[in-house]
Amino acid sequence: MEKITLTPNGEKYLVLEADAICPDIFAGKSLKDIAELEVWEGNATWPLSKFFQITGSVAEAPEDQGIVVNGSVPRVKYIGAKMTAGAVLCQGDVDMYCGAWMKGGRIRVKGNADSFAGIQMEGGELIIEGNAGDYLGGSYRGDWRGMKGGTIRVKGNAGYTVGDYIMGGTIVIEGNVNLNAGIHAGKGAGSKDPGGKIIIYGNSPGRVGGQMIKGNIYVLGTIKAMLPGFSPNGEEEIECEGKPTAFKVFNGDHAELGKGKLYVKV
Repeated sequence: MEKITLTPNGEKYLVLEADAICPDIFAGKSLKDIAELEVWEGNATWPLSKFFQITGSVAEAPEDQGIVVNGSVPRVKYIGAKMTAGAVLCQGDVDMYCGAWMKGGRIRVKGNADSFAGIQMEGGELIIEGNAGDYLGGSYRGDWRGMKGGTIRVKGNAGYTVGDYIMGGTIVIEGNVNLNAGIHAGKGAGSKDPGGKIIIYGNSPGRVGGQMIKGNIYVLGTIKAMLPGFSPNGEEEIECEGKPTAFKVFNGDHAELGKGKLYVKV
């Protein structure tokens, strides 16, 4: 795999919208072409080279293109958005919409990711080694369609409304989540869409699976306040990420005539 390295050069900016940082866009271009790609700062556009030193080699096809963001860029949005192939490695924090609408490839963030990471994903893999913000793997503002496929894994904590309107794919949170994880799960899914899977290793204050229609949510920690729309349905031992685990099973959300399942570790 060919690799392009973007190293922040210390140039000051407020917030950058940089959906140009994507294997699909880099592939087949020269280093000069990549340097001239536009990024937005407010209502102004600048070349990518204004903010990054750009080195490395370019691949002909996206699946052979790797990108390394060699530093923390907590105010750079849309990294890897809409990518279909290739790999992106971010060596620190990133701003909102990292991996949004991605259909393939792999993104690894060795830091924190702000809100809306992986929204409306259809494929690929997004790994966040730090914490994630709100609306991880969820829907775009005003839309009722969430994540359809692929895998998101957060090794830290996640914020509010993880996986809202999830229709497919898998979200794994190794830490805690805030309110509304899995809200509206499966609500936009078709008859053949499974509804998605959310696995939470830590704790939630509540509202897990609110207005859930279909899909599965697994909580290996605790839920401080269960929603009344879920009814207990015994206990079951299920293989969760390769490990047999005993869960209390809840069906719901009955307030939406839902057929989803919420599993809480015994």
